[in-house]
Amino acid sequence: MATIEEALEIERLERDIFRGAVTKSQLARTFGGQVAGQALVSAVRTVEPRFEVHSLHGYFLRPGNPAERTVYLVERIRDGRSFCTRRVTGVQDGEAIFTMSASFHVGDEGPQHADEMPNVPAPEQVPDGSQTMSPERLWVMREWEHWDIRLVPGEQVGHREGLASQQQVWFRYRHPLPDDPLFHVCTLAYMSDMTLLGSSKVNHRDERTQDASLDHAMWFLRPFRADEWLLYDQNSPSASFGRALTTGRIFNRKGQFVAQVVQEGLIRDLRE
Repeated sequence: MATIEEALEIERLERDIFRGAVTKSQLARTFGGQVAGQALVSAVRTVEPRFEVHSLHGYFLRPGNPAERTVYLVERIRDGRSFCTRRVTGVQDGEAIFTMSASFHVGDEGPQHADEMPNVPAPEQVPDGSQTMSPERLWVMREWEHWDIRLVPGEQVGHREGLASQQQVWFRYRHPLPDDPLFHVCTLAYMSDMTLLGSSKVNHRDERTQDASLDHAMWFLRPFRADEWLLYDQNSPSASFGRALTTGRIFNRKGQFVAQVVQEGLIRDLRE
């Protein structure tokens, strides 16, 4: 299957118009993380190197066709001394399938604090997906064969009191990646869509639902590498009316809080 370099590949058609690559996939719809990742790469190509991504907010408007290339239209909303903002629209067959705002910051000095990483087993103590997934779910490991994804067993999850639905996942890219920090940010944007909605199904594993990402927001808090172990501490505060709200805190192996994710997804009863 596609490497992350292939999945995030884009070509420049015009000053602010880009086109993403098509990659081999088993999915009926374009993976949302790939659309978000390519959109972010497009936005990055239009800002000065001194700016770093600090947040993105995206909406998945229509399902994408994984056999078709997506065109990304970038709008330069603001260019300031400390911040700049871009709006990106992903288009297939003349229709918008994704829209995203991304904000960039040069970085400043100020007060510092952060949540602590939950107490969970080390990734080496957690079996990889090929050992824990049911036979009908092993296609997930083939689709993302370049990723090492390890779901912490339910009895070993570092539960926090009062959370309705929680799960934790260790993950990393299996191969060395370029040192460019922005590439790691775009790689994490790609991967952040993976497994998060599953935190809403922890208490409903036997219920058949139609699942899809609706919107996605990320804040990048500290430097990290996507080819080193990251803990995705996920929970779903609420599910109702066929939608689920999910959140994820991402920590590196040293326990540093590196990114925050919030996503709402569709989890309506499966229509026969």
